[in-house]
Parts: sequence; structure tokens; C-alpha cells
Amino acid sequence: MERQGIPAATIITSVFVNTARAYTRLMGVPDFPYLVCPHPITNAGADGLLERAHALTPEVRGLLINGAVPGR
Repeated sequence: MERQGIPAATIITSVFVNTARAYTRLMGVPDFPYLVCPHPITNAGADGLLERAHALTPEVRGLLINGAVPGR
């Protein structure tokens, strides 16, 4: 989507950080920004997911509006 000019926020869980690092390097964009939330999410329940979404909101906003994660 980014290549088409559509801002996007990639969110992964913490166990996939090493995979994301390797993949972004492989794709030639080692500094590609992605956001990380705690793992797992399958048993977080609706309230837990909502809490995680609220916690990530400032970072998602920063990525979509400024193209960068605040504080990084």
C-alpha cells in the first residue's frame, strides 16, 4: 500500500520482531517502520485487544500522519 501512496501501519506481535527485521532487510527497506504489540493476541479477548489498540494509537497516528514512529 505504501508503494501506491497509501499510508499504512504494520503491526506485529513481539515474537515476530526477528522475522520482521530479516524480512525488511531482505526487501531492501531495513528501516521500514512497524509497530509491536505483546504476544499472544489470540487469548487477549475483546477488552485486551481494545487496550492494546489504545496503547498503540499514538504510534499508529504518527506512522500514518508523519511516516515515522514517535520517539524512534
